[in-house]
Amino acid sequence: MAEDSDLEKTEQPSQRRIDQAREQGQVARSRELSTFAVLLAGGGVLWFMGASLTQSMVQMLRDGLVLDREMVFDSALMIPRLYELAMDALIAFLPFLLAVLIAAAFSPLLLNGWLFSVEALQPKFSKLNPIAGLGRMFSRTALVELVKALTKAALVGGVAAWVIWSNRDAVMALGLQSAAAAIPATGHLIGSGFMIIVGAMLLIVLIDVPFQLWDHNKKLMMTKEEVRQEAKETEGDPMVKGRIRQLQREAARRRMMSAIPTADVVVTNPTHYSVALKYSEEGARAPVVVAKGSHLVALRIREIAAEHHVPILEAPPLARALHKHTDLGDTIPEALYSAVAEVLAYVYQLRRYETIGGARPAEPAELPVPLELDPAAAGA
Repeated sequence: MAEDSDLEKTEQPSQRRIDQAREQGQVARSRELSTFAVLLAGGGVLWFMGASLTQSMVQMLRDGLVLDREMVFDSALMIPRLYELAMDALIAFLPFLLAVLIAAAFSPLLLNGWLFSVEALQPKFSKLNPIAGLGRMFSRTALVELVKALTKAALVGGVAAWVIWSNRDAVMALGLQSAAAAIPATGHLIGSGFMIIVGAMLLIVLIDVPFQLWDHNKKLMMTKEEVRQEAKETEGDPMVKGRIRQLQREAARRRMMSAIPTADVVVTNPTHYSVALKYSEEGARAPVVVAKGSHLVALRIREIAAEHHVPILEAPPLARALHKHTDLGDTIPEALYSAVAEVLAYVYQLRRYETIGGARPAEPAELPVPLELDPAAAGA
């Protein structure tokens, strides 16, 4: 059962998988959005330029039906005339063509942004497999496209019928008008009706775009095994990383232990924590923590300190505060300056006693450790 669950695509696609799919040209696509954008652009031009466009067409028709006497007797003059009429038609329809071209080129950017993939242009012979083709014909995507096509046909057909019926009086009135007035009115009716029909397709776009995004995300979903494999490829094998971290901790511990003999004093809890401090007048402005640890590590710090005759002072509140609020290589907090100063003063007196003799200095008691820095006092 566990193996079956690992093979089910239950995990969201990673950013790496999404980027790889995009590089291969696999992005969410909505043909309905592109179709709507093209029709909207073309319909908008027809609506705003319907009257002038029909007038231009009427003028071109008049000019095309007029023949000069020279053209009648010299057919070679008809070719330049035909060229002039074609250029006039191109200029008249140029705004419409540009609007449609721009909409067709930039409508895909609304969903995916700019995308250029060489892999998408490469031929894939797997698409020629008839079995795979039959599978695509009867797939869930094909069923959705069929339902979408039927819905679009019903919706557009219904709206078109309503537009024609609601404008029946205006259409009938065209027969009572002169040609000069009827032709611009026809262009306006065609443009406005076309825009209403195209507007009905907005409902299909609002349904299709979220579906395409959801379907694309579903196709890219990953199994748990794929997630683990990708993590290994991008971040490395967890076992190897764990071993590296273990070796790093061991190396850091060895460096820490080697610094204990150079410490000035080791402050202990006495059984739970040990912190080794070193002060150099030429170094940092405050004592530095060169080693710290708890339990077995604390015991080992005390053992190394004893072997190298480093003074060990039992000061539980100070040891707890230093262990809690410092890391290796850190200087002690300013709030502990006074307490550590008393400890170092004791250490210097102890060295003098061991060198010269005299009265043994008394260990400092009741060190001024703020209660908010002592974990035990703060917990109480």
